[in-house]
Amino acid sequence: MNINKVDLNLLVYLDVLLREKNVTRAANQLNITQPAMSNGLKRLRDLLNDPILVRTSEGMVPTERAKELAPIVRGVLLTLEESLQPHKDFDPSQSSRVFRIMASDYAASTLIPALLKKMREQAPATTLDIMTPSDVTFHDVENGKVDMAINRFDQLPQSFHQKTVWRDSFACLVNRQNPVLKQFNLESYLKSRHIWVSKTGFGVGVGMDPKDIQKLGWVDEALAKLGKQRTISVFTRNYHVAMHLAVEMDLIATLPLRAARLYENDDSMAILDPPFAIPSIELKMIWSPLLHQDASHIWLRRLITETADEINA
Repeated sequence: MNINKVDLNLLVYLDVLLREKNVTRAANQLNITQPAMSNGLKRLRDLLNDPILVRTSEGMVPTERAKELAPIVRGVLLTLEESLQPHKDFDPSQSSRVFRIMASDYAASTLIPALLKKMREQAPATTLDIMTPSDVTFHDVENGKVDMAINRFDQLPQSFHQKTVWRDSFACLVNRQNPVLKQFNLESYLKSRHIWVSKTGFGVGVGMDPKDIQKLGWVDEALAKLGKQRTISVFTRNYHVAMHLAVEMDLIATLPLRAARLYENDDSMAILDPPFAIPSIELKMIWSPLLHQDASHIWLRRLITETADEINA
Protein backbone atom coordinates (compact mmCIF):
# COMPACT_ATOMS: atom_id res chain seq x y z
CA MET A 1 0.00 0.00 0.00
CA ASN A 2 1.33 3.43 -1.00
CA ILE A 3 0.68 5.77 1.95
CA ASN A 4 0.83 8.77 -0.41
CA LYS A 5 -2.39 7.58 -2.00
CA VAL A 6 -4.26 7.06 1.30
CA ASP A 7 -6.71 9.70 2.53
CA LEU A 8 -5.53 10.14 6.13
CA ASN A 9 -9.01 11.30 7.12
CA LEU A 10 -9.92 7.64 6.88
CA LEU A 11 -7.80 7.00 9.98
CA VAL A 12 -10.04 9.41 11.89
CA TYR A 13 -13.11 7.63 10.53
CA LEU A 14 -11.69 4.25 11.49
CA ASP A 15 -10.82 5.42 15.01
CA VAL A 16 -14.32 6.75 15.69
CA LEU A 17 -16.08 3.79 14.06
CA LEU A 18 -14.17 1.29 16.19
CA ARG A 19 -14.96 3.23 19.37
CA GLU A 20 -18.64 3.83 18.63
CA LYS A 21 -19.31 0.56 16.72
CA ASN A 22 -22.22 2.37 15.09
CA VAL A 23 -22.29 4.38 11.84
CA THR A 24 -24.87 6.90 13.04
CA ARG A 25 -23.10 7.64 16.33
CA ALA A 26 -19.74 7.85 14.54
CA ALA A 27 -21.22 10.36 12.08
CA ASN A 28 -22.60 12.46 14.94
CA GLN A 29 -19.22 12.35 16.69
CA LEU A 30 -17.49 13.72 13.58
CA ASN A 31 -20.36 16.09 12.74
CA ILE A 32 -20.85 14.61 9.27
CA THR A 33 -23.87 12.99 7.61
CA GLN A 34 -24.62 9.30 7.96
CA PRO A 35 -24.22 8.71 4.18
CA ALA A 36 -20.77 10.31 4.36
CA MET A 37 -19.85 8.02 7.27
CA SER A 38 -21.19 4.98 5.40
CA ASN A 39 -19.12 5.97 2.37
CA GLY A 40 -16.08 6.31 4.63
CA LEU A 41 -16.65 2.78 5.98
CA LYS A 42 -16.94 1.45 2.43
CA ARG A 43 -13.64 3.11 1.47
CA LEU A 44 -11.97 1.65 4.56
CA ARG A 45 -13.22 -1.82 3.67
CA ASP A 46 -11.84 -1.45 0.15
CA LEU A 47 -8.54 -0.04 1.41
CA LEU A 48 -7.95 -2.75 4.02
CA ASN A 49 -9.71 -5.56 2.19
CA ASP A 50 -11.58 -6.31 5.41
CA PRO A 51 -15.20 -5.81 6.57
CA ILE A 52 -13.98 -3.79 9.61
CA LEU A 53 -17.38 -4.01 11.32
CA VAL A 54 -19.71 -7.00 11.03
CA ARG A 55 -23.40 -6.94 11.93
CA THR A 56 -24.39 -9.55 14.54
CA SER A 57 -27.32 -10.13 16.90
CA GLU A 58 -25.44 -8.01 19.44
CA GLY A 59 -24.91 -5.13 17.02
CA MET A 60 -21.85 -4.16 14.97
CA VAL A 61 -18.75 -6.07 16.06
CA PRO A 62 -15.18 -5.28 14.90
CA THR A 63 -13.25 -7.95 13.01
CA GLU A 64 -9.97 -9.35 14.33
CA ARG A 65 -8.09 -7.17 11.85
CA ALA A 66 -9.95 -4.10 13.13
CA LYS A 67 -9.15 -5.03 16.76
CA GLU A 68 -5.45 -5.21 15.87
CA LEU A 69 -5.57 -1.80 14.19
CA ALA A 70 -7.60 0.02 16.86
CA PRO A 71 -4.81 0.77 19.41
CA ILE A 72 -2.31 1.53 16.62
CA VAL A 73 -4.59 4.05 14.92
CA ARG A 74 -5.58 5.61 18.27
CA GLY A 75 -1.93 6.00 19.21
CA VAL A 76 -1.01 7.60 15.87
CA LEU A 77 -3.86 10.13 16.10
CA LEU A 78 -3.16 11.00 19.73
CA THR A 79 0.52 11.55 18.96
CA LEU A 80 -0.36 13.78 16.02
CA GLU A 81 -2.91 15.81 18.01
CA GLU A 82 -0.46 16.20 20.89
CA SER A 83 2.28 17.41 18.54
CA LEU A 84 0.00 20.00 16.92
CA GLN A 85 -1.22 21.54 20.19
CA PRO A 86 -0.22 25.23 20.35
CA HIS A 87 2.29 26.04 23.07
CA LYS A 88 1.12 28.68 25.53
CA ASP A 89 2.71 30.02 28.67
CA PHE A 90 0.69 29.71 31.86
CA ASP A 91 0.55 32.25 34.67
CA PRO A 92 -1.59 30.73 37.45
CA SER A 93 -2.02 34.08 39.20
CA GLN A 94 -3.71 35.52 36.08
CA SER A 95 -5.58 32.43 34.88
CA SER A 96 -9.35 31.95 34.95
CA ARG A 97 -9.10 28.38 33.63
CA VAL A 98 -11.59 25.70 34.69
CA PHE A 99 -9.85 22.46 35.75
CA ARG A 100 -12.05 19.39 35.51
CA ILE A 101 -10.98 16.53 37.78
CA MET A 102 -12.75 13.22 38.15
CA ALA A 103 -12.17 12.07 41.72
CA SER A 104 -13.64 9.28 43.79
CA ASP A 105 -15.16 10.56 47.02
CA TYR A 106 -12.16 9.01 48.82
CA ALA A 107 -9.81 11.20 46.79
CA ALA A 108 -12.18 14.16 46.98
CA SER A 109 -12.25 13.93 50.79
CA THR A 110 -8.59 13.27 51.50
CA LEU A 111 -6.73 15.12 48.72
CA ILE A 112 -8.96 17.77 47.13
CA PRO A 113 -9.44 20.10 50.16
CA ALA A 114 -5.68 20.62 50.51
CA LEU A 115 -5.34 20.93 46.71
CA LEU A 116 -8.09 23.54 46.55
CA LYS A 117 -6.39 25.56 49.30
CA LYS A 118 -3.19 25.68 47.24
CA MET A 119 -5.10 26.56 44.08
CA ARG A 120 -6.80 29.49 45.81
CA GLU A 121 -3.42 30.75 47.01
CA GLN A 122 -1.61 30.41 43.68
CA ALA A 123 -4.43 30.72 41.13
CA PRO A 124 -7.34 32.50 42.84
CA ALA A 125 -9.39 33.04 39.67
CA THR A 126 -9.31 29.39 38.54
CA THR A 127 -12.28 27.08 39.04
CA LEU A 128 -12.25 23.44 40.08
CA ASP A 129 -14.97 21.19 38.63
CA ILE A 130 -15.00 17.92 40.59
CA MET A 131 -16.69 15.06 38.77
CA THR A 132 -17.60 11.57 39.98
CA PRO A 133 -16.54 8.29 38.32
CA SER A 134 -20.10 7.86 37.03
CA ASP A 135 -19.87 11.20 35.21
CA VAL A 136 -16.86 10.23 33.12
CA THR A 137 -15.68 7.63 30.60
CA PHE A 138 -12.16 6.69 29.55
CA HIS A 139 -12.92 8.40 26.22
CA ASP A 140 -13.62 11.69 28.03
CA VAL A 141 -10.19 11.54 29.66
CA GLU A 142 -8.46 10.34 26.50
CA ASN A 143 -9.96 13.17 24.45
CA GLY A 144 -8.94 15.80 27.00
CA LYS A 145 -12.52 16.68 28.02
CA VAL A 146 -11.49 15.89 31.60
CA ASP A 147 -8.12 17.21 32.79
CA MET A 148 -7.40 14.52 35.35
CA ALA A 149 -8.87 11.38 36.87
CA ILE A 150 -7.83 10.49 40.41
CA ASN A 151 -8.92 7.09 41.66
CA ARG A 152 -7.89 3.49 42.14
CA PHE A 153 -7.78 1.72 38.78
CA ASP A 154 -7.71 -1.99 38.01
CA GLN A 155 -6.85 -1.52 34.32
CA LEU A 156 -5.89 1.47 32.20
CA PRO A 157 -5.52 2.10 28.45
CA GLN A 158 -1.85 2.11 27.49
CA SER A 159 -2.12 5.57 25.93
CA PHE A 160 -2.74 7.28 29.28
CA HIS A 161 -0.07 8.98 31.33
CA GLN A 162 -0.22 8.06 35.00
CA LYS A 163 1.42 8.80 38.32
CA THR A 164 0.96 7.32 41.77
CA VAL A 165 -0.42 9.89 44.21
CA TRP A 166 0.11 7.71 47.28
CA ARG A 167 -0.36 4.26 48.77
CA ASP A 168 -2.74 3.75 51.66
CA SER A 169 -3.27 0.98 54.19
CA PHE A 170 -6.62 -0.03 55.72
CA ALA A 171 -8.25 0.72 59.06
CA CYS A 172 -11.48 -0.14 60.86
CA LEU A 173 -13.75 2.73 61.91
CA VAL A 174 -15.93 1.71 64.86
CA ASN A 175 -18.27 3.50 67.24
CA ARG A 176 -16.83 3.42 70.78
CA GLN A 177 -20.13 2.00 72.03
CA ASN A 178 -19.76 -1.02 69.77
CA PRO A 179 -19.30 -4.18 71.92
CA VAL A 180 -16.67 -5.45 69.47
CA LEU A 181 -14.15 -3.13 71.13
CA LYS A 182 -14.15 -5.26 74.30
CA GLN A 183 -12.06 -7.81 72.45
CA PHE A 184 -11.22 -6.82 68.90
CA ASN A 185 -9.79 -9.78 67.01
CA LEU A 186 -10.55 -11.75 63.86
CA GLU A 187 -13.23 -13.82 65.59
CA SER A 188 -15.13 -10.79 66.91
CA TYR A 189 -14.62 -8.99 63.58
CA LEU A 190 -16.30 -11.86 61.72
CA LYS A 191 -19.17 -12.02 64.22
CA SER A 192 -19.90 -8.31 63.66
CA ARG A 193 -21.87 -6.78 60.81
CA HIS A 194 -20.12 -4.66 58.22
CA ILE A 195 -20.38 -1.81 55.74
CA TRP A 196 -18.91 -2.50 52.31
CA VAL A 197 -17.62 0.51 50.42
CA SER A 198 -15.71 0.70 47.16
CA LYS A 199 -15.77 2.41 43.79
CA THR A 200 -13.12 2.09 41.13
CA GLY A 201 -12.84 2.88 37.44
CA PHE A 202 -15.47 4.66 35.40
CA GLY A 203 -19.09 4.40 34.51
CA VAL A 204 -22.31 3.45 36.23
CA GLY A 205 -21.95 0.71 38.81
CA VAL A 206 -23.96 -2.49 39.15
CA GLY A 207 -25.67 -4.16 42.08
CA MET A 208 -23.54 -6.22 44.45
CA ASP A 209 -23.96 -9.87 45.43
CA PRO A 210 -22.54 -10.73 48.90
CA LYS A 211 -21.61 -14.19 47.60
CA ASP A 212 -19.54 -12.89 44.69
CA ILE A 213 -16.20 -12.60 46.52
CA GLN A 214 -14.21 -11.80 43.36
CA LYS A 215 -16.14 -8.57 42.86
CA LEU A 216 -16.13 -7.47 46.50
CA GLY A 217 -12.57 -6.16 46.46
CA TRP A 218 -9.51 -5.98 48.67
CA VAL A 219 -10.98 -6.59 52.13
CA ASP A 220 -13.10 -9.58 51.19
CA GLU A 221 -10.43 -11.10 48.96
CA ALA A 222 -7.99 -10.91 51.90
CA LEU A 223 -10.53 -12.69 54.10
CA ALA A 224 -11.22 -15.29 51.41
CA LYS A 225 -7.52 -16.22 51.41
CA LEU A 226 -7.97 -17.08 55.09
CA GLY A 227 -11.06 -19.11 54.26
CA LYS A 228 -13.25 -16.51 56.00
CA GLN A 229 -16.17 -14.29 55.02
CA ARG A 230 -17.67 -11.29 56.79
CA THR A 231 -21.37 -10.44 57.08
CA ILE A 232 -22.15 -7.34 55.03
CA SER A 233 -25.27 -5.41 56.01
CA VAL A 234 -24.83 -2.39 53.76
CA PHE A 235 -23.28 -1.86 50.35
CA THR A 236 -22.37 1.72 49.42
CA ARG A 237 -20.16 3.41 46.84
CA ASN A 238 -19.70 6.48 49.02
CA TYR A 239 -17.08 6.65 51.78
CA HIS A 240 -18.92 9.41 53.65
CA VAL A 241 -22.05 7.27 53.78
CA ALA A 242 -20.00 4.35 55.12
CA MET A 243 -18.33 6.49 57.78
CA HIS A 244 -21.61 8.12 58.82
CA LEU A 245 -23.24 4.69 59.23
CA ALA A 246 -20.29 3.55 61.35
CA VAL A 247 -20.84 6.61 63.55
CA GLU A 248 -24.57 6.02 63.95
CA MET A 249 -24.78 2.22 64.18
CA ASP A 250 -22.97 -0.86 65.51
CA LEU A 251 -21.42 -1.53 62.11
CA ILE A 252 -17.73 -1.76 61.19
CA ALA A 253 -16.41 0.23 58.24
CA THR A 254 -13.13 -1.17 56.91
CA LEU A 255 -11.71 1.48 54.63
CA PRO A 256 -8.48 3.26 53.64
CA LEU A 257 -6.67 4.79 56.62
CA ARG A 258 -6.66 8.35 55.25
CA ALA A 259 -10.45 8.24 54.98
CA ALA A 260 -10.81 6.86 58.51
CA ARG A 261 -8.56 9.64 59.84
CA LEU A 262 -11.21 12.18 58.90
CA TYR A 263 -12.81 11.03 62.19
CA GLU A 264 -9.65 10.95 64.30
CA ASN A 265 -10.79 13.98 66.32
CA ASP A 266 -14.24 12.50 66.97
CA ASP A 267 -14.24 11.15 70.53
CA SER A 268 -17.18 8.87 69.75
CA MET A 269 -15.17 6.89 67.20
CA ALA A 270 -12.23 4.50 67.35
CA ILE A 271 -9.78 3.80 64.52
CA LEU A 272 -8.28 0.30 64.72
CA ASP A 273 -5.87 -1.81 62.72
CA PRO A 274 -7.71 -4.64 60.95
CA PRO A 275 -7.21 -8.02 62.69
CA PHE A 276 -5.86 -9.50 59.43
CA ALA A 277 -3.54 -8.40 56.63
CA ILE A 278 -5.04 -6.39 53.75
CA PRO A 279 -2.85 -5.34 50.79
CA SER A 280 -2.41 -1.58 50.47
CA ILE A 281 -4.22 0.37 47.76
CA GLU A 282 -2.69 2.73 45.22
CA LEU A 283 -4.29 6.06 44.39
CA LYS A 284 -3.32 7.22 40.90
CA MET A 285 -3.81 10.27 38.75
CA ILE A 286 -4.18 9.69 35.01
CA TRP A 287 -4.40 12.09 32.07
CA SER A 288 -4.54 12.24 28.29
CA PRO A 289 -1.41 12.50 26.13
CA LEU A 290 -3.19 15.45 24.49
CA LEU A 291 -2.67 17.45 27.69
CA HIS A 292 0.77 16.19 28.61
CA GLN A 293 2.64 19.20 27.19
CA ASP A 294 0.00 21.79 28.12
CA ALA A 295 1.59 24.37 30.44
CA SER A 296 -1.50 24.74 32.66
CA HIS A 297 -1.79 20.98 32.98
CA ILE A 298 1.88 20.65 33.91
CA TRP A 299 1.24 23.20 36.68
CA LEU A 300 -1.81 21.23 37.88
CA ARG A 301 0.13 17.95 38.00
CA ARG A 302 2.95 19.56 39.96
CA LEU A 303 0.46 21.06 42.40
CA ILE A 304 -1.26 17.70 42.95
CA THR A 305 2.09 16.00 43.52
CA GLU A 306 3.22 18.74 45.91
CA THR A 307 -0.06 18.51 47.84
CA ALA A 308 0.12 14.72 48.12
CA ASP A 309 3.74 14.89 49.31
CA GLU A 310 2.77 17.32 52.06
CA ILE A 311 -0.11 15.08 53.18
CA ASN A 312 2.23 12.08 53.18
CA ALA A 313 4.89 13.89 55.21
